[in-house]
Amino acid sequence: MPLGMVIGALLCYPISAFDEWSGGISTPFFIFSMLFCTFCRVNVRDMKPSWLHLWLMVAQIVGTVAIYYLLRPFGDTVAQGGMICALAPMAMGAVVIAGMLGANIATMATHSLVCNIVIAFIAPPLLSVWGDGSCTVMEILARVAPLLIAPFVVAQLCRWATPKVAGWIGSHALISFYLWLLSLIVIMGKTTKFIIDNCTEHLTTEIVLAVVALIVCLAQFGIGRYLGRRYGDEAAGGQALGQKNTVMAIWLAQSFLNPLSCVAPTAYIVWQNLVNSYQIYKHQ
Repeated sequence: MPLGMVIGALLCYPISAFDEWSGGISTPFFIFSMLFCTFCRVNVRDMKPSWLHLWLMVAQIVGTVAIYYLLRPFGDTVAQGGMICALAPMAMGAVVIAGMLGANIATMATHSLVCNIVIAFIAPPLLSVWGDGSCTVMEILARVAPLLIAPFVVAQLCRWATPKVAGWIGSHALISFYLWLLSLIVIMGKTTKFIIDNCTEHLTTEIVLAVVALIVCLAQFGIGRYLGRRYGDEAAGGQALGQKNTVMAIWLAQSFLNPLSCVAPTAYIVWQNLVNSYQIYKHQ
């Protein structure tokens, strides 16, 4: 993952040009394929809400509000950057990484649906108070629903119609991981190009935002693993609360907050994937 991030950053202009040439379809394609492979391992009858899901959502919402008001003395931009790193829903790739760490895939799949839907309803009122107030529930659902629900439905149909094919895909978990790496390279390339082109005049604020993102990242992974430990799935708790949909966070920051605040979720990409690399190294 660190190598993937370096490649994405160094080749940001060719990667961004390729993404534009493809009509922006490369990242959605990788994410859809990655989730399809992962969801082939999930039996829908094993997906049940639990107390862990509830406490993870409580921690995320309370943490979002607390972070914003704790950082307000440092300026609205810094507060918005820290807040959006906490508010962003669980990353779709978190299911893949959690599976590699030995987490229960059904638990992660359930939380991915619960978290993204809850945040779609929670984010608009919060952004109306702290941002420009133009965000709507349907805008967020339109962003997450196709890439979250569609691969799950297709995977379940595959399990029903061709169980042997689904079983083979599900038993080769590294397919999902390498698809995630490809999407990470594209995301890193696009975000690096955005920072180079748009965020070079406020260096001190950018550094503060990057440090805030690091603190928020470590805190969320730590709290998530603590909650997961209490309910018998430490890896699931850590990934569910700590690994964020940074593409969504960057879009929310650029669209409804001070655009400079998107430096925080951009830095979060680096921090969360360094944490993921370390966790996988320790697990193996």
